[in-house]
Amino acid sequence: MANRMELIAPCHFGLEAVLKREIDDLGYDISRVDDGRVTFIGDEEAIARVNIWSRTAERILIKMGSFMAYDFEGLYQGIRAIPWENYIPSDGKFWVTKASSIKSKVFSPSDIQSISKKAMVDRMKETYPVERFEETGDIFPIRIFIYKDEVVVGLDTTGDSLHKRGYRKLTAKAPIAENLAAALIMLTPWRADRILVDPFCGSGTFPIEAAMMAANMAPGMNREFTACDWEHIIPAKIWKDAYDEARDLVDMNVETDIQGYDIDPEMVNIARANARLAGVDKMIHFQKRGVEELSHPKKYGFIITNPPYGERILEKEQIAGLYDVIGERYKDLDSWSLYMITAYEDAEKHIGRKADKNRKIYNGMMLTRFYSFMGPKPPKRDER
Repeated sequence: MANRMELIAPCHFGLEAVLKREIDDLGYDISRVDDGRVTFIGDEEAIARVNIWSRTAERILIKMGSFMAYDFEGLYQGIRAIPWENYIPSDGKFWVTKASSIKSKVFSPSDIQSISKKAMVDRMKETYPVERFEETGDIFPIRIFIYKDEVVVGLDTTGDSLHKRGYRKLTAKAPIAENLAAALIMLTPWRADRILVDPFCGSGTFPIEAAMMAANMAPGMNREFTACDWEHIIPAKIWKDAYDEARDLVDMNVETDIQGYDIDPEMVNIARANARLAGVDKMIHFQKRGVEELSHPKKYGFIITNPPYGERILEKEQIAGLYDVIGERYKDLDSWSLYMITAYEDAEKHIGRKADKNRKIYNGMMLTRFYSFMGPKPPKRDER
């Protein structure tokens, strides 16, 4: 019988609803949604499948425990009470890779890390008869979140963040993370049979993520995860089956019209190389083209883009002119929709209309907005 456990999936602030829907669609029950993370119920197979399939999560953690701690003694006792020996073997390498504390009495990340490590060592010495742990075996990274004195402890099954799909060897100056790009596409009604254009494609992230969605390509199917080595927790067969399922479900016969433009020919070459590594180069048309040349003969298309914000990359006065051009080109695209993530505060003014929706999203530590300028819905197929 599989072990049911609580699993935690952190994500970008503001994108919890997208991740929740994604986990729902994979067939797992949500137990809790907090700012920046979704907790759900799953088994060993869920760890493998969500790592391989999630487009929007940062990582997948096994929830080891939660408790209230108002001082370091409370933190020590809470960590020590967790049955670490059920997960970490005597030669395992274990450490608190990240600790965060918000609105809590226990707040120094480095102290949280060292006290938690001591508590884990003291607990495991009760099971393993050693004076010191050599830590030469598999790795077991721990993450600790403290919010309003509630401590949540997770064992990281992922390793390198899930946004690292493995295809982006080369990047633009201000790249958008792959999982953020995927989540933004998922916030739009775009589907594989609709046109998608990114006029500021940079290293190609939006077009590549869209093409992977269109082909039903699992973003993690070509990479490994920390928990692949934990055979005492997740048998190798579970990983093999999950990878096989992902490969079997890819559909490269889907027809798409996905385009990426950039004014910098070097970026266009980088985007093409990344698309090739992702296995979707045949599905995307990249070309050197400035935003002032943005046009398309067909109707009901989507622009989904991450234009410059005026933070270092372009000076503030240039930025206003750039957004004027985006607005002019968009006006000429009859019946299209425009979706844009930017930190530029006057974006709506220069686009020339108020957005139908705008959503606050943290891109790293920077507050940005995702503006939705919606075009009309296309007629039903039989009316076309």
